[in-house]
Amino acid sequence: MADYKSIKGTKIQNYTTDPDNPLTGQVWYNETDQVLKVSTGPLVSAWATGGDLNTARQALGGAGTQTAAIAFGGASPFQAATELYNGSSWTEVNDLNTARIYVTGAGTQTSALAIGGFVPPYSGVTESWDGTSWTTVSSLNTARGIVAAAGADNTAVLAFGGFIPPNTAETESWNGTSWTEVNDLNTVRRALGGAGNQTSALAFGGIDLTPAFTGATESWNGTSWTEVNDLNTARDALAGAGTQTSAIAFGGETLSALTESWDGTSWTEVSDLSIGRQFLAGAGANNTSALAFGGEAPPGTAATEEWSISGGNKTITSS
Repeated sequence: MADYKSIKGTKIQNYTTDPDNPLTGQVWYNETDQVLKVSTGPLVSAWATGGDLNTARQALGGAGTQTAAIAFGGASPFQAATELYNGSSWTEVNDLNTARIYVTGAGTQTSALAIGGFVPPYSGVTESWDGTSWTTVSSLNTARGIVAAAGADNTAVLAFGGFIPPNTAETESWNGTSWTEVNDLNTVRRALGGAGNQTSALAFGGIDLTPAFTGATESWNGTSWTEVNDLNTARDALAGAGTQTSAIAFGGETLSALTESWDGTSWTEVSDLSIGRQFLAGAGANNTSALAFGGEAPPGTAATEEWSISGGNKTITSS
């Protein structure tokens, strides 16, 4: 059997860090990580077209991951419709109990929370999804819509900001039974984006009391919010996905296609959405895998886009 040198013309080299510009297919040993790595080509990030929602809508809620997402509520007209995404297409399932717009979601495809919205009026109504149906549970202490949220499942969620009216900085924590008021955001705002979980969240963008678009970003440590580096482009009505240290922000007013990636320290502009839109929903595990769906394009759109990054240096593992 031919060895690596006879195929490539060189031996596998040892490096203390990954080489700066490896050739596609180049293999090396990283002494620091103590693993064998291969370059699969330059990093390429892009949005790709996914399967459309069955019901076109804006101001909807969403949760989950790129291959297992849930969409619910929205307009126009007021919607209770709920759909599940399997990585290629959406399937209609049981509706929300309360039709509404400007609703927010957190959690997973099988364990999600639908929070607040405009019924009318603005409401704190909260519903819990168990993978089959929605159950109305305890409402937010402060009724509002266009709120942001972060959470791992329907038992541990953080809701922050929103519109009462007026805009608010209020933050509430959900324990699976009830909401508790905790420390406020530093910047009062509505129509902001959120990522992360109940004890480790990120808040970004929105519109403040001026009123003006803001790029303000804040990090939650389970107790309080700390201001960190702003978005490059201030905007509201955007969507977000990911974690406190690996997030993605996309869309926003006015019909923006802008996408920014967060690495735990700063935001970097990356490839735009194919369709500029506002009041859309998002889902995703991190800044390398996300889903954008619905929104005002205008009018309400059913378009779904999948965010992914290919290439880079991969660890070689034996089977």
